[in-house]
Amino acid sequence: MTLVSPLENVLKKGLYGDYEGKSEDKLTKFKEIKNLLIVQIVKYKNSSSQIKEVSIDGLSLPHEVLKVISNNDSRILWCGPENWLLISKKKDLLQIVQKSFSENDFAVTDLSHSRAIIQLEGKNVKEILKKGCPYNFNELKKNNCVNSVFNGITITIDMINDNPINLRLFALRSFGESLYHSITDACLEDGYEAI
Repeated sequence: MTLVSPLENVLKKGLYGDYEGKSEDKLTKFKEIKNLLIVQIVKYKNSSSQIKEVSIDGLSLPHEVLKVISNNDSRILWCGPENWLLISKKKDLLQIVQKSFSENDFAVTDLSHSRAIIQLEGKNVKEILKKGCPYNFNELKKNNCVNSVFNGITITIDMINDNPINLRLFALRSFGESLYHSITDACLEDGYEAI
Protein backbone atom coordinates (compact mmCIF):
# COMPACT_ATOMS: atom_id res chain seq x y z
CA MET A 1 0.00 0.00 0.00
CA THR A 2 1.41 3.37 -1.01
CA LEU A 3 1.36 6.13 1.55
CA VAL A 4 -0.11 9.38 0.28
CA SER A 5 1.22 12.36 2.19
CA PRO A 6 -1.39 14.31 4.20
CA LEU A 7 0.20 17.55 2.94
CA GLU A 8 0.78 16.45 -0.66
CA ASN A 9 -1.62 19.02 -2.12
CA VAL A 10 -0.52 22.04 -0.06
CA LEU A 11 3.16 21.84 0.88
CA LYS A 12 5.34 23.70 -1.63
CA LYS A 13 9.08 24.11 -1.11
CA GLY A 14 10.44 27.63 -0.97
CA LEU A 15 10.89 30.78 1.09
CA TYR A 16 7.81 32.51 2.51
CA GLY A 17 6.82 35.46 4.67
CA ASP A 18 9.28 38.11 5.83
CA TYR A 19 12.43 36.29 4.68
CA GLU A 20 14.05 39.04 2.63
CA GLY A 21 17.36 40.27 3.95
CA LYS A 22 17.65 37.35 6.39
CA SER A 23 20.16 34.55 6.10
CA GLU A 24 18.62 31.09 5.72
CA ASP A 25 20.04 29.97 9.07
CA LYS A 26 17.84 32.63 10.75
CA LEU A 27 14.64 31.31 9.16
CA THR A 28 12.41 28.63 10.65
CA LYS A 29 12.67 25.38 8.70
CA PHE A 30 9.32 23.69 7.97
CA LYS A 31 9.28 20.08 6.81
CA GLU A 32 6.76 17.26 6.55
CA ILE A 33 8.00 13.96 7.96
CA LYS A 34 6.79 10.83 6.18
CA ASN A 35 7.13 7.05 6.36
CA LEU A 36 7.50 6.62 10.11
CA LEU A 37 6.05 3.80 12.17
CA ILE A 38 3.69 5.24 14.79
CA VAL A 39 2.32 2.81 17.36
CA GLN A 40 0.18 3.62 20.38
CA ILE A 41 0.65 1.30 23.37
CA VAL A 42 -1.94 1.51 26.16
CA LYS A 43 -2.05 -0.69 29.25
CA TYR A 44 -5.58 -1.71 30.22
CA LYS A 45 -6.75 -0.43 33.62
CA ASN A 46 -7.50 -3.93 34.93
CA SER A 47 -4.11 -5.31 33.81
CA SER A 48 -1.67 -6.44 36.48
CA SER A 49 1.14 -6.90 33.95
CA GLN A 50 4.54 -5.45 34.84
CA ILE A 51 6.28 -3.64 32.00
CA LYS A 52 9.61 -2.71 33.54
CA GLU A 53 11.40 -5.53 31.71
CA VAL A 54 9.96 -4.70 28.27
CA SER A 55 12.37 -3.15 25.77
CA ILE A 56 11.60 -1.85 22.28
CA ASP A 57 14.61 -1.22 20.04
CA GLY A 58 16.72 -1.12 23.21
CA LEU A 59 14.45 1.46 24.86
CA SER A 60 12.34 1.15 27.99
CA LEU A 61 8.91 2.72 28.24
CA PRO A 62 9.21 6.07 30.06
CA HIS A 63 7.18 6.45 33.26
CA GLU A 64 8.10 10.06 33.97
CA VAL A 65 5.53 12.68 32.97
CA LEU A 66 6.22 14.30 29.55
CA LYS A 67 9.40 12.22 29.09
CA VAL A 68 10.74 10.88 25.79
CA ILE A 69 13.27 8.04 25.57
CA SER A 70 15.16 7.84 22.26
CA ASN A 71 17.96 6.45 20.15
CA ASN A 72 18.95 7.18 16.53
CA ASP A 73 15.97 5.32 15.02
CA SER A 74 13.18 5.35 17.59
CA ARG A 75 11.49 7.58 20.14
CA ILE A 76 9.00 6.54 22.82
CA LEU A 77 6.78 9.35 24.10
CA TRP A 78 4.95 9.29 27.44
CA CYS A 79 1.43 10.40 26.47
CA GLY A 80 -0.36 9.76 29.75
CA PRO A 81 -0.48 7.23 32.58
CA GLU A 82 0.15 3.78 31.04
CA ASN A 83 -0.03 5.32 27.54
CA TRP A 84 2.89 5.64 25.11
CA LEU A 85 3.55 6.51 21.49
CA LEU A 86 6.36 4.71 19.64
CA ILE A 87 7.79 6.65 16.69
CA SER A 88 10.37 4.80 14.59
CA LYS A 89 12.09 4.62 11.23
CA LYS A 90 12.09 0.82 11.67
CA LYS A 91 8.81 -0.48 10.25
CA ASP A 92 9.52 -4.05 11.44
CA LEU A 93 9.18 -2.97 15.09
CA LEU A 94 5.39 -3.35 14.86
CA GLN A 95 5.65 -7.14 14.94
CA ILE A 96 8.09 -7.00 17.86
CA VAL A 97 5.76 -4.70 19.81
CA GLN A 98 2.75 -6.92 19.12
CA LYS A 99 4.67 -9.96 20.40
CA SER A 100 6.02 -8.11 23.46
CA PHE A 101 2.66 -6.90 24.75
CA SER A 102 -0.14 -9.36 25.52
CA GLU A 103 -3.43 -8.40 23.88
CA ASN A 104 -5.13 -9.26 27.19
CA ASP A 105 -3.16 -6.53 28.96
CA PHE A 106 -2.41 -3.93 26.27
CA ALA A 107 -3.97 -2.24 23.27
CA VAL A 108 -1.36 -1.93 20.52
CA THR A 109 -2.57 0.23 17.62
CA ASP A 110 -0.72 1.11 14.41
CA LEU A 111 -1.37 4.82 13.76
CA SER A 112 1.21 5.23 10.98
CA HIS A 113 -1.23 6.24 8.25
CA SER A 114 -3.46 8.33 10.50
CA ARG A 115 -1.12 11.18 11.41
CA ALA A 116 0.30 14.27 9.75
CA ILE A 117 3.79 15.10 11.04
CA ILE A 118 5.32 18.56 10.75
CA GLN A 119 8.89 19.24 11.86
CA LEU A 120 9.94 22.77 12.77
CA GLU A 121 13.50 23.90 13.39
CA GLY A 122 14.87 27.30 14.33
CA LYS A 123 15.31 29.76 17.15
CA ASN A 124 11.77 31.18 16.83
CA VAL A 125 9.88 27.87 16.93
CA LYS A 126 8.60 28.29 20.50
CA GLU A 127 7.45 31.84 19.76
CA ILE A 128 5.61 30.59 16.68
CA LEU A 129 3.80 27.91 18.68
CA LYS A 130 2.87 30.39 21.42
CA LYS A 131 0.68 32.15 18.84
CA GLY A 132 -1.82 29.29 18.81
CA CYS A 133 -1.07 27.01 21.76
CA PRO A 134 -1.76 27.63 25.48
CA TYR A 135 1.15 25.50 26.73
CA ASN A 136 4.04 27.23 28.56
CA PHE A 137 6.83 26.55 26.08
CA ASN A 138 9.46 27.94 28.45
CA GLU A 139 9.12 24.60 30.28
CA LEU A 140 9.56 22.41 27.18
CA LYS A 141 13.05 20.90 26.98
CA LYS A 142 14.86 18.33 24.84
CA ASN A 143 13.25 14.86 25.07
CA ASN A 144 9.97 16.21 26.43
CA CYS A 145 6.57 15.81 24.86
CA VAL A 146 3.15 17.28 25.50
CA ASN A 147 -0.40 16.91 24.21
CA SER A 148 -2.09 20.25 23.56
CA VAL A 149 -3.97 22.22 20.90
CA PHE A 150 -2.90 24.67 18.22
CA ASN A 151 -5.71 26.95 17.04
CA GLY A 152 -8.23 24.31 18.11
CA ILE A 153 -6.40 21.36 16.50
CA THR A 154 -5.30 18.62 18.89
CA ILE A 155 -1.55 18.02 18.58
CA THR A 156 1.25 16.06 20.19
CA ILE A 157 4.52 18.00 20.44
CA ASP A 158 7.82 16.07 20.57
CA MET A 159 10.87 18.20 21.41
CA ILE A 160 13.77 16.52 19.62
CA ASN A 161 16.46 19.09 20.39
CA ASP A 162 16.75 22.46 22.09
CA ASN A 163 19.92 23.77 20.45
CA PRO A 164 18.83 24.49 17.79
CA ILE A 165 15.16 24.08 18.66
CA ASN A 166 13.84 21.13 16.68
CA LEU A 167 10.42 19.62 17.30
CA ARG A 168 7.71 17.57 15.66
CA LEU A 169 3.99 18.20 15.69
CA PHE A 170 1.64 15.23 15.27
CA ALA A 171 -2.01 15.77 14.34
CA LEU A 172 -4.78 13.62 12.98
CA ARG A 173 -4.31 13.20 9.25
CA SER A 174 -7.68 14.81 8.52
CA PHE A 175 -6.49 17.99 10.26
CA GLY A 176 -3.10 17.98 8.49
CA GLU A 177 -3.91 20.71 5.97
CA SER A 178 -5.57 22.90 8.60
CA LEU A 179 -2.54 22.54 10.88
CA TYR A 180 -0.25 23.31 7.94
CA HIS A 181 -2.10 26.55 7.21
CA SER A 182 -2.22 27.54 10.90
CA ILE A 183 1.49 26.90 11.46
CA THR A 184 2.66 28.53 8.23
CA ASP A 185 0.48 31.57 8.96
CA ALA A 186 2.15 31.86 12.38
CA CYS A 187 5.58 31.59 10.67
CA LEU A 188 5.01 34.41 8.16
CA GLU A 189 5.97 37.25 10.52
CA ASP A 190 9.57 36.03 10.81
CA GLY A 191 9.76 34.18 7.49
CA TYR A 192 10.23 30.46 6.96
CA GLU A 193 11.67 27.95 4.54
CA ALA A 194 9.59 24.96 3.47
CA ILE A 195 11.96 22.09 2.67
